[in-house]
Amino acid sequence: MVEIMNDIFTYIIGGKAGEGVKKAGAAAANLFSEMGRKTFKMDDYQSLIRGGHNFSAVSTSTDDVYSHYMEADLIVNLDDRSYNLHKEHLTDDGLIIYNSGDTENEEGIGLPIDEISEDYSKSDLIKGVAGISVLSAVIGLDKDKLESLIEKEYSRGFEENLSFGEDIYDLAKEKIDKRVTLEKGEDDSPIFSGNEALSLGAASAGLDMYIGYPMTPASSILHFFAAHKKDLQIMPIHPENEISVANIAVGATMPGARVMVGSSGGGLALMEETISLAGMSESPVLFVLASRPGPSTGVPTYTEQGDLNFALNQGHGEFPLVVASPGSMEEAFYLAGEMLDILWTYQTPGIFLTEKHLSESSMNIDVDPSKVGWAEPKKFEGAGDYKRYEKTDDGISPLKFPPSEDVIKWNSYENDEKGITTEEPKMVEAMHDKRRDKNEKLMVDMKERDTVNQFGDTGPVIFTYGSTTMSVREAVKAGDIEAQIVQPKYLRPFPFWELEDHMNQEVIVVEQSSTGQFASLLREKCNIVPKTVIRKYDGRPFEPLKLAEKIKGAI
Repeated sequence: MVEIMNDIFTYIIGGKAGEGVKKAGAAAANLFSEMGRKTFKMDDYQSLIRGGHNFSAVSTSTDDVYSHYMEADLIVNLDDRSYNLHKEHLTDDGLIIYNSGDTENEEGIGLPIDEISEDYSKSDLIKGVAGISVLSAVIGLDKDKLESLIEKEYSRGFEENLSFGEDIYDLAKEKIDKRVTLEKGEDDSPIFSGNEALSLGAASAGLDMYIGYPMTPASSILHFFAAHKKDLQIMPIHPENEISVANIAVGATMPGARVMVGSSGGGLALMEETISLAGMSESPVLFVLASRPGPSTGVPTYTEQGDLNFALNQGHGEFPLVVASPGSMEEAFYLAGEMLDILWTYQTPGIFLTEKHLSESSMNIDVDPSKVGWAEPKKFEGAGDYKRYEKTDDGISPLKFPPSEDVIKWNSYENDEKGITTEEPKMVEAMHDKRRDKNEKLMVDMKERDTVNQFGDTGPVIFTYGSTTMSVREAVKAGDIEAQIVQPKYLRPFPFWELEDHMNQEVIVVEQSSTGQFASLLREKCNIVPKTVIRKYDGRPFEPLKLAEKIKGAI
């Protein structure tokens, strides 16, 4: 028996859609987490309900893991296509398992997964359990622990799942002469996806409603709120299309509901007119833009940062718009809460920009809901003569909500202070001034907030943002690179005041955009001219070891 001691251990399971691959990846991540280990899980799947290739890559360590690796120590392939795609990802001393019922005469160890699964009622779906059984055998779990794991992760149809799992486990123990010893860690924080984290962050800030029409990779936000409606006391609503989503959201803010909506590029494109409506009516709606490759339908289930300019320039006309992008799941939690607070303070819409790599990947996070501020607007005190759009020194009008004896009029047209439609030149100008005053107050506020993250104090400067931050942090760690990673959390207003030390400085930019949109933003806002722009735009996130080599080459 060969004993392997690894710091970072990566497990890949691949197969057809409908074979329980994603579930097996989630079960593996939960197993590593229960061992006190840091874990990062990335799911890769085609836009097909059945038959498309799916795989999950789960990387774990006793140290922090910011993104997944594709060089795997253990690969379980449920079909021949997975074997051919993933055999090149095996480390030199790694172990590859294949389904001998679907793959013949290949290197590695074959297990008759198809043959054994045929004895069970859900012969396709149950195959994913094989991945967990093999993993358990390789890392030395006994049968009692395997039973506990299956009971927790596969409780529906437990008896069949356990019987199948134990059959595969016994075969794996017999055929595999290699074991991996995984050291137990001390981390007890739970695993959340980015969409789950941002949802809980918004809930902690007082969210009342989530309105969404399913569109990958934002769909799981709606699913999460629907599953936890009673626990969180947040109303999920699924209208007939994205236009209805946005308009219902604006209407819901008028009686005081804190609202968040979510979609991807094509869905947000349908909402753009309503974002302008929110700017004019001063409605604080938080729009989540979970990006995927475009244009149009693009590559629906993959990741990219091609929607940056789209997010920054939402809506026609001039009004305050806040755009933020988290660099980790933990940051997604706190930033969503802070965004909700900012939007209600300034009564304006905002974009919460993520990408599939953050939205749907999962990792351990340690968050404290008590550290999230409750979103509270300025409220009208007193009675009578209420003016919804009252001009104030800072441009922020006090809000009043029904029931009320006063007339409360929100308007999509230009209006006077009471909300009554006007085309009178001086009043049109005055309302423009009001919105500009509000934006200037917002700028002052943003300069008092933490708007930029920096990781590392010496070495070359690497600029990045959003989910690519996770890839860069892991690449720098994996490549033992001394560098300063600079990540703006807010992209509009762009925090140029925190980046003065880097102005007129050559830097490296890492982003997932074919045209270098983030690099262009740095030039425009800060006169920061990148020495090198490392780009990736094939729909897949950066792999840390490959990215480390690119960064070393740029340095």
